Amino acid sequence: MNNPMTYIQNGDYLIPDLKLSQQPEKSLGKYGRMRKTYLKEHRPILYNQMLLSEKLYPHLLEIDETAQSRLEQMMPQLAKEAGATEELKASDPMKWVGLMNTCKAQAEEILMAELINS
Repeated sequence: MNNPMTYIQNGDYLIPDLKLSQQPEKSLGKYGRMRKTYLKEHRPILYNQMLLSEKLYPHLLEIDETAQSRLEQMMPQLAKEAGATEELKASDPMKWVGLMNTCKAQAEEILMAELINS
């Protein structure tokens, strides 16, 4: 029997010696971690397939980068529509902060629906 797989003896058992190839050292951001959690909890088969084929980490990095760039694009437009201007920031900073927090929450809801939970 010609088997190219190597095994490790652990007590009375032979365990396959499986190793993943090297992954880049870049850490995942907020949106990449959220996508990973979603896949793990709601799409476990897809999560395991991507993990075993070593496509999970590149996918999570792509989602994280895409979400960050989309957030940066959406925030100025949402702030403009909400009326969060530099004049408001100078005259009523608390109202400006409230508007900006609302805009960020709206943008994150859009990202959750379109990228993270799809």
